[in-house]
Amino acid sequence: MTLFTYVHEFLRLSWLKAFFTVKTAPLTKPSYFRDFPELTGKECTHCLACKMICPCPGAIDVVQTDGVWNPQITQGHCVRCGYCVEACPEDVLTSGDLLARKHAQGLVFTHEYIVKINTDLCTGCGNCTTACPANHEFDPLISAGGTSNSQEGVIRVEHGKNKVMHNERCKGCKVCMETCPNGAIHVIRNVAAVQEEA
Repeated sequence: MTLFTYVHEFLRLSWLKAFFTVKTAPLTKPSYFRDFPELTGKECTHCLACKMICPCPGAIDVVQTDGVWNPQITQGHCVRCGYCVEACPEDVLTSGDLLARKHAQGLVFTHEYIVKINTDLCTGCGNCTTACPANHEFDPLISAGGTSNSQEGVIRVEHGKNKVMHNERCKGCKVCMETCPNGAIHVIRNVAAVQEEA
């Protein structure tokens, strides 16, 4: 086929009319579309439920600005799954009609965090114990090396190794994982969605 044939085909009246008068659907987002999470303006209690349920590392963090905590979304990492919106007990985040559906269904999330220590890798340096914010609630004067005067914290050094004392007090921040130089600690999250009875 020659160039003339192509030009002749595209300049047909019926094709030009269809091209310039075609009607397309309006570009509106349906209510159920899950966009990037946005703040609702409600107070964040820094429970970290949003961060812990997020399946994408680096997509969400909870930061403090002028004494106020708020989730911060990194859009380049976020896959818009909406889990953070559904998991937040304070309705701090929203996306589409997720909040409305969450309330209509009576959906709540229960969660627990389990601290696992590989004793073969642990050297008992105490970095994790000292860095743990939950430990500081029960022993504000916890010293370097992870020694503590309290048995009430999440983890502590005993006999040269770290020992989990109270899993139920873990807030899931993973600071212990991040500060361990040997990769001896892993924080496991167990999350379950349940419907509240009407």
